[in-house]
Amino acid sequence: MTTKREYLGNAICPSVTISADALFQRATQLPRIDIRKPTRVIGRTTVGAMEAGLFYGYVGMVEGLVRRMSDELGGRALCVATGGLAAVIAPETPLIQHVDVDLTLHGLRIVWERNRS
Repeated sequence: MTTKREYLGNAICPSVTISADALFQRATQLPRIDIRKPTRVIGRTTVGAMEAGLFYGYVGMVEGLVRRMSDELGGRALCVATGGLAAVIAPETPLIQHVDVDLTLHGLRIVWERNRS
């Protein structure tokens, strides 16, 4: 958003949950796992490796996207983490400035209020 409050755009990626589900569904030998911060970056078991890959892979994806967006904008991009796992990923990177797990719902409420009359 600019100083004139103009929305410039965003990036859309599959969620960490969708990726975890894809691993479970497409690789028949891999178990379904919960998304959480693992105790190690280098997994020593199949589950540990999946946890590390998903969790730290998403942290790295967020950091890479925010850095590239900042470069493209000629300065610092504001990063707002949204969704159910935002509060899990956000503490792992200084590039996320704000967490609002209900941002989409707030936006839908605003659209509804503007269109109900």
